[in-house]
Amino acid sequence: MTAQAEETWDLVVVGAGPAGASTALGALVADPGLRVLLLDRSDFPRDKSCGDGIAPHVLDVLAEVGVADVVDDWAPVRHLELARGDLRVARAMRREAHVVPREVFDARLVERAVAAGAVLRRHRVASVDTDGGTPLVSGRLAGRVVVGADGAHSLVRRTVLGERRQRRAIAIRGYAPTTEAVRGRQVIRYGLGRHPSYAWAFDRGDGWANVGYGELLAQDHDGGSPSRRLLLDQLEGLIPGSASTGGQWRGHHLPLSSWRWDQPDGPVLLVGDAAGLINPMTGEGIYYAVASGVSAGRAAAHSIADGRPGDAGARHRRDVRRLLARHLRHTWTASRLSGSPRVVDAGIRAAARDQHVFDTLVEIGLGGGRIDARLAGGLVRSLIRPPRPTEPRGS
Repeated sequence: MTAQAEETWDLVVVGAGPAGASTALGALVADPGLRVLLLDRSDFPRDKSCGDGIAPHVLDVLAEVGVADVVDDWAPVRHLELARGDLRVARAMRREAHVVPREVFDARLVERAVAAGAVLRRHRVASVDTDGGTPLVSGRLAGRVVVGADGAHSLVRRTVLGERRQRRAIAIRGYAPTTEAVRGRQVIRYGLGRHPSYAWAFDRGDGWANVGYGELLAQDHDGGSPSRRLLLDQLEGLIPGSASTGGQWRGHHLPLSSWRWDQPDGPVLLVGDAAGLINPMTGEGIYYAVASGVSAGRAAAHSIADGRPGDAGARHRRDVRRLLARHLRHTWTASRLSGSPRVVDAGIRAAARDQHVFDTLVEIGLGGGRIDARLAGGLVRSLIRPPRPTEPRGS
């Protein structure tokens, strides 16, 4: 297979978003001498449909590869509001987050990857051939290890895993002027009529807010999706003024994480959305993209150094499972529970009474948390105890 290639690289990364750029950074920090090729069908900077929330967990991982300062000139956000109907809790988060447009965040990560030694090339990948041992990309680019970071509709994923059914959500995102109700905070309001669903408004700190709405698609989803008009109407109903004043609308599908994550053996790895790593409760994906990307880069570098690039898949699977396996099981459970409006209401009431419950829900939604005894107890008490009009709602 390698003899047919026009070019041979140590690592070929398909997709240069946060997952792909982090893969390159993870590999080059582990071995600065690696020949790394980053491929993307778009030039940077480019927009991407997303909530733009950068959790502190993301910066923890980026610090490991020396690029946590990519958000330094963006104002941190310290407060989060959760609401459904008349129920509401608004509290300070344990750790601050950032809201950075993907047009900015992704371009900065790519710049850092290139500065570290990666070669960035605009290229739409047509195929990935794994039959000959050394993977061949688009029939001419050989990589001792190839990483699929090519998003929710990943060609690389289909190549190594085939077509697989996953629970999916659909969302629409735009930007609207920041209002006083949103200033300095992230706001999430759960749907009343269509469930599970929620609208969001995240203050960027520069006079604009990222606004959007998403809902889970039915498991027997046959390809038809709610219309753009319906999605925007739902957003406007939950956060008045956001759809009517917003623009730059972009829609996208989200393949949600399941109970168990898998990665096949061999020299082809999957990261981020391409690996189906998206929080099934919140739709958060950037932390998983960055964490799985750095893991894949390290796995590739170490396997190549050992002269066994085919071991990269097993290394990557082991490392990601060590980091995320228990969390993914807990997010899957939480997402199933949140399919009940009663449980969502109970969670908001419990979070209003107990800062620990609030913090734990935030952690589950962002990338590191698990359902603990205090959260479970708070949910049970809120389910069995009728709400009182004077019940606290947080501050």
